[in-house]
Amino acid sequence: MSPGGGKSRNCSFFSVCVSLCVRDSESVRANEGEFPILSREEQRLCDRGNDVGSCSIGIDDSLFELNLIFSFLLSVLISFGAHGRPILFLLFCSLDIGETQLIDLRSSQLLYRLSDEIAADMFREHTRKLAEENISTAVDLLKSRMQAGRTTQVVEEIEKVLALNDLLSRFSKHPESSRFVPGVGPISLLGGEFDSDRKIDDLKLLFRAYASECFPNGRLEEQKLVALNQLKNIFGLGNREADAILLDITVKVYRKRLSQAVSSGDLEAASSKAAFLQNLCEELHFDPQKASEIHEEIYRQKLQHSVADGELSEEEVSSLLRIRVLLCIPQETVDAAHADICGRLFEKVVKDAIASGVDGYDADIRASVRKASQGLRLTKEASIAIASKAVRKVFLNYVQRSRGAGNRIEAAKELKKMIAFNTLVVTELISDIKGEPVTAEPIEVEIKPTEEEDELESLQTLRKSRPNKDLEAKLGKGGQTEINLKDDLSERDRTDLYRTYLLFCLSGEVTVVPFGAQITTKKDNSEYLLLNQLGGILGLTGKEIVEVHRNLAEQAFMKQAEVILADGQLTKSKIEQLNEVQKQVGLPAEYAQKVIKNITTTKMAAAIETAVSQGRIGIQQVRELKEASVDLDSMISERLRENLFKKTVEEIFSSGTGLFDEEEVYLKIPADLNIDAEKAKGVVQDIAKHRLSNSLVQAVSLLRQRNRDGVVASLNDMLACDSAVASEPLSWSSPEELADLYCVYLKSIPKREKLDRLQYLLGINDSTAAMLRDTAERGALPIGNEEEEIVF
Repeated sequence: MSPGGGKSRNCSFFSVCVSLCVRDSESVRANEGEFPILSREEQRLCDRGNDVGSCSIGIDDSLFELNLIFSFLLSVLISFGAHGRPILFLLFCSLDIGETQLIDLRSSQLLYRLSDEIAADMFREHTRKLAEENISTAVDLLKSRMQAGRTTQVVEEIEKVLALNDLLSRFSKHPESSRFVPGVGPISLLGGEFDSDRKIDDLKLLFRAYASECFPNGRLEEQKLVALNQLKNIFGLGNREADAILLDITVKVYRKRLSQAVSSGDLEAASSKAAFLQNLCEELHFDPQKASEIHEEIYRQKLQHSVADGELSEEEVSSLLRIRVLLCIPQETVDAAHADICGRLFEKVVKDAIASGVDGYDADIRASVRKASQGLRLTKEASIAIASKAVRKVFLNYVQRSRGAGNRIEAAKELKKMIAFNTLVVTELISDIKGEPVTAEPIEVEIKPTEEEDELESLQTLRKSRPNKDLEAKLGKGGQTEINLKDDLSERDRTDLYRTYLLFCLSGEVTVVPFGAQITTKKDNSEYLLLNQLGGILGLTGKEIVEVHRNLAEQAFMKQAEVILADGQLTKSKIEQLNEVQKQVGLPAEYAQKVIKNITTTKMAAAIETAVSQGRIGIQQVRELKEASVDLDSMISERLRENLFKKTVEEIFSSGTGLFDEEEVYLKIPADLNIDAEKAKGVVQDIAKHRLSNSLVQAVSLLRQRNRDGVVASLNDMLACDSAVASEPLSWSSPEELADLYCVYLKSIPKREKLDRLQYLLGINDSTAAMLRDTAERGALPIGNEEEEIVF
């Protein structure tokens, strides 16, 4: 019998094959599900084939039957010629598969002149149909209502498929595989009956059924693992689908083997539990990590059952410890399981305790908390962590209501409720969880220098409001600080909340009476105890608390200091007033001096900037202020400093002295004003170019007005501008006036180098200049219309 099932094929199949070779697709499908309509010649051949079909094809066929078959085949070949070749090859394929048959099929392929591609497709289709017959049979058996005893038959059908696949795989690797018909290789169901989404579920069921039978005696042999991998490939299942099915079955087998090992005592008797479990995983080809997950699940189930009554007895603890040792469960896994399962139970107890409120946390609630904390065998750290989560959620609700309050008084009242809740509920809750009373320690302010103690004490003695009388005794003992909002709110948010309550302590509680009047209730210093507890709830450090007090005192001091120093003048009487204010608000002297300096500096800066804008401060005053250690860079803007430099340069070019000191103008003045030297040099040159020609015009104008001193001053300004930026000779429409300017300047007895430079600028030649100088030496220097007077 062949691996494909070895069934004899009825030769009526021949007539269908012949019709398929000679008819087109439309005539073949005349009636779906029926044989096609045949011609007379086709009918004759099919009748003969059906006559042959009364026999069966097998190894033991008689010579007569074989002669009938080949006689029929010869008739097909003679009648249909090339159209009959594929069907004849297909008929040969229906014979048993063996080495000889594969070689004969190759010879038949060459005889019928079929291409390798066609022959390979036909052979693969044939082997696929062989496998599909076995698979269909297995599916029918699996879905049968009477499944008793059918599982073995299902496995047999699948093993036939695997045997055929193994045979074809071995032939594909045969040394003489080149002599075999093309297409020999592993079976594929692609393109066949089971190549559809509807059929894939049937293949999965078969795979699961076969995989379930691969664990005889609770072990997975290597050959079975290979067979499962081949079956996965034949069925076309993905790795994820096949692995999921195999994992599901392996988990069940592992649990069963593990249960047997525990109940029989084999696991407990093993010298190494870990080695025993590892060997069990190897026998099943099971991932040890998955096994560890099963162990954890078993432990969790046992723990869940044990704590159903709300606590763990000593017997249950011992039983859990035994399971942990047998299954080699790590301690951290055990702790995580307890924190999860026992933690949920404990969390419910904690939430019920918190929900009881300030008035409801009585002896019964405390007893339930202590019982749960001790009975569930949670570590103190785990219990505190669970309580912290629930408590901080309540704290945040108080904070949210405080932020949403309409005014500062209402906001502070919500914070006061949070302080009371912390003292009367949370502190007791922590004490019950730990099983011992907790004494809350007040927050200590870190003070490094001893000299600052009095100053920091002054911050702590700001006016406080008085606590309610019925809570005063309980609140006096303080509250816990182990659970706080340090990690839930930013530092700014926490300091803002502390500042809100501090302002409430400073201002007191305002009560509105009829007719719109308000009465402020004064408080004593006992209110600071609540403020200190609030700092602990908010998770503020001593340094952060002191900083809030200092900032508030600094603001109060600044407001009054600005009034006292309104004119920017710091006198002895004002200093005394400021010292008195400093003591009242409790601000340390160091910070008070910074505030005073900041105010006076700001006032001075405004005055100086105004003076500069109005021209009342020049470069000389700037140098005097710098010598007095006044920071002009922060008081005078860069724009004003640049304007001051420009004004100073213009004064130099209009001073009438004719002097221009490059070092002074280009280096010293820019350095005093803290402006860019290169930029300043460009400004000087621009001004000099502009004023050079203007100075000549002004000198001529003054000459015409008979203002000799003015003429000399204007000519000196022109020479100063020329020193800053060298100029070409200037042009003028009246040479006589230029000569007069030279004569006027000559009479002022200038230095020779200035006179020569003026001669060059005015464009006077040397002979004319020499004549004018000789005339001046004789005392007869002419100036046109010198003696004329203006008559009105």
